[in-house]
Amino acid sequence: MRTYIDIHILQTVPPSNLNRDDAGTPKQAVYGGVKRARVSSQAWKRATRVAFGEHLDESQLGTRTKKISGLLTERIAARGLDDPEACRRIAKALLADLGKVNDNKKESKKDTETAYLLFFGRPQLERLVDLIEPDLAQLAKLDETALATSLGHVSVKKILGAGHPIDVALFGRMVADLPDLNVDAATQVAHALSTHPAEVEFDYFTAVDDENPKGETGAGMIGTVEFQSATFYRYATVGLHQLADNLGGDVDATVEALRVFLTAFTTSMPTGHGNSFAHRTLPNLVTIAVRGDQPVNLVAAFENPVRTSLRDDDPGILATSINRFAAELSAAATVWGHRPALVASTYRPSAATPDLVAALGKAIPFETVVKTVTAAARERLTDGGR
Repeated sequence: MRTYIDIHILQTVPPSNLNRDDAGTPKQAVYGGVKRARVSSQAWKRATRVAFGEHLDESQLGTRTKKISGLLTERIAARGLDDPEACRRIAKALLADLGKVNDNKKESKKDTETAYLLFFGRPQLERLVDLIEPDLAQLAKLDETALATSLGHVSVKKILGAGHPIDVALFGRMVADLPDLNVDAATQVAHALSTHPAEVEFDYFTAVDDENPKGETGAGMIGTVEFQSATFYRYATVGLHQLADNLGGDVDATVEALRVFLTAFTTSMPTGHGNSFAHRTLPNLVTIAVRGDQPVNLVAAFENPVRTSLRDDDPGILATSINRFAAELSAAATVWGHRPALVASTYRPSAATPDLVAALGKAIPFETVVKTVTAAARERLTDGGR
């Protein structure tokens, strides 16, 4: 049963530089004919993956690295083989199964890093070592040729191709030279865009040398950092059916992965220049829609940029953005017939106008939103939801 979980977030962020380009400038995009603040999907996906560690033990999660050889060597040593060189040779022989991916042409990196960043689960490495642990003492005595023969039955590709941790199942994996290792992502994340025009500003700063003689003036350092503030529209969608497939059809694992993703994506924040701006905020609106038709990004609500007149009766950018979003959600259902099976929202009850409640539902705590959505997901994954 096709099921998509759409996550819509409106979030105000003060002066900050969450995600910068190669020149240090906050990333931007032109949308609706005006320049907007932007945070790339990669930046927020990275922040979300880091936040997974607050909800699950790191040993149960994945890692994206070129250093699989070093990690595998450490795990072999942890099983009692007290010979660093033998551990390294066994790891190298095991990873030969990865072919070109393991063939780093840079001489300084040879035998220590793979050619590509690999995204895999730490538990998968443990399962790989489980297969050879009884034979480690004998394997340590073999040369490279004999090792290759003795380990020929062990398939790293097979181990990495099954039993994925939730982050690999959610975000997928693409390896051009080993397509059989590819995992279709269950999650799509949009670039966050400001709902309004946003300009980049400059903070000119100076730093005083604390050891200057008394009375000496002048700065020990001067510089500038670019920043902007914005009300962002954030969007992501989870293909629940794809997530379940990536997790081997395990309903409990799928529902838990969804719970962790909803919580981590909603509350995470990219850390760029975090110490300079202390920019971490919480969302002002979270709406999660369970759909059986297709994912629906509602950014069109802000194609005509929100503007403020600064009059006393002006509701402001955030309130206007919330109302625009609610209207767009209703319009998608009315005009196109894309009506969600369930809508659950968190926002301030004081903002609950009749139109808002009609579109977004009654405001409920975020924890209740997550419980409501995961219960609906479980129902759709079982026979009772078919």
